[in-house]
Amino acid sequence: MDVRVGLCGWTVSQASYVRRFPVVEVQNTFYDPPADAVLTRWRTQVPADFEFTMKAWQVVTHESNSPTYRRLKQPLPESTHGQVGGFRTTPEVLAGWERTLECARLLRATAVLLQCPASFRPTKDNVDRLRTFVSQVERPAGWLLWEPRGEWPTALLEELCAELDLVHVVDPMQTETVTPEQTYYRLHGTSGFRHVHTDDELRRLRDLVDGRPRPYVMFNNIPRTGDAERFLALLGGEGREAGD
Repeated sequence: MDVRVGLCGWTVSQASYVRRFPVVEVQNTFYDPPADAVLTRWRTQVPADFEFTMKAWQVVTHESNSPTYRRLKQPLPESTHGQVGGFRTTPEVLAGWERTLECARLLRATAVLLQCPASFRPTKDNVDRLRTFVSQVERPAGWLLWEPRGEWPTALLEELCAELDLVHVVDPMQTETVTPEQTYYRLHGTSGFRHVHTDDELRRLRDLVDGRPRPYVMFNNIPRTGDAERFLALLGGEGREAGD
């Protein structure tokens, strides 16, 4: 199966990583985008066919009171409180999106992830802002991914993904994507971030992606390196049981 398996974050050294996995999802671009020189170095130090995907800067998706802003090198100015996150089309958010696109271009990213907090619920205001933002801004060159958290009606997810050309990102141990023709799974850990995926879970994951066109399977739990390598072995046949 042509499955792209990788990790959310380098986890191991870059040199070791690229020998083991064909794709990485960059997390730094969410917390505090690195300098151009850093992104350029990452791109030039990997094989030409190595893939980067990346998370959009949090100023696009997360409200100013989110604890994730603690990782900014420079705290948000007081003037931006209440002006960032939630797909607002404020100057601060639009500038944050432009920086996201710049990072994507430097990395030649094949996908950009809009990861929403659980507090971004399917209210009319939130849905309207999402529609306005995605329909008006410049899009990245590759897939535009959307990972809503919390409970969203399936019919609404299908409508928004079709209308806005979004790839619905899920943890397949929890729910299923409404865009199976463009599969991008992020596995956070069934029982929490320290969860080690069982052999049964990895076999189920293999069966889910079987037959799908070049799906991504990205591990985001703490023991993700081992889980991803076990999954790669399973895809290669090493982990199959007799008659499986």
